[in-house]
Amino acid sequence: MGAWLALALGEDRQHGGNEGYDDEPSRHYSWDSTVPNHSRLAAGDVLALWDAKTLLGVSVIEDIIVSETVKPVYSCPICRKADFYPRKREHPAYVCRKCGATFDEPAKRNKQVTTYRSSHAMSWVDMTGVLSAQELRALCDSPKSQLSLRSLRWEKLRAAITGANTATTVGIADAARAAIAGGHRPAIVRVRVGQAAFRRRLLNDMGEICAFTGPAPAAALDAAHLYSYAINGKHDEHGGLLMRRDIHRLFDLGHITVNPESLTLDISEQLHPYPLYSALQGAALTVPILKGHRNWLQAHWHLHRTT
Repeated sequence: MGAWLALALGEDRQHGGNEGYDDEPSRHYSWDSTVPNHSRLAAGDVLALWDAKTLLGVSVIEDIIVSETVKPVYSCPICRKADFYPRKREHPAYVCRKCGATFDEPAKRNKQVTTYRSSHAMSWVDMTGVLSAQELRALCDSPKSQLSLRSLRWEKLRAAITGANTATTVGIADAARAAIAGGHRPAIVRVRVGQAAFRRRLLNDMGEICAFTGPAPAAALDAAHLYSYAINGKHDEHGGLLMRRDIHRLFDLGHITVNPESLTLDISEQLHPYPLYSALQGAALTVPILKGHRNWLQAHWHLHRTT
């Protein structure tokens, strides 16, 4: 299992002369066979996304969807290299890094390419601003690399994040890597129709409160299903609670569960080294729950604590 630093700039991302990629950093990242290192990424690898200024977040690749397509590829009309960029104020509109030529319209041709898209939503942790561009470059195997996909070592990245003394965790990535290494793979993918309405209802019913840790801004709260939505496919009336995003991921992985008898939190041994989470051991829920919630929490407990 490896680790990768991937550049995500939205529409501003330099993309080697093609028409760009539909990245959504917290869920998926796209690239194709024109990108160096394109075939080296694999499920279980750590994926750290940055915007050339700061770290955006860290996750673990659950799966990579591979496909074939024909796409337009653009290049310098003089040297035929794809290493050119738009000029914001000067004219002509483009300049080539390789030969220095300037031009208004790049050369265009169609090319058969292999496309790749990572799925990594399950273990995504927002780490905006935790590490600077300079710190991230220094962690890469080739610190002076200009590639969009740069290899690095998870151990070094992990130590840098931990040493930054911020209220974030690398434990989710550790747990996800271990799970995938053990042979687990996402088996079913289903579009979550009605998820926005489901979240609004929870916010209206319970307010801006994480059910496990207490008050939190709405932007930090997920509508967490207490069961596998991918398998069930329904938004059960009493099948969800609001959880802070990091808590939600740990709950999904079974590292945080609720004892169905005492209705207190149980924290797995893997999280004991992290005071932010170990302090939750034995804590009571911060919101009142109904019988339906309790039934789902009991099923979750049996799945992760008694099997």
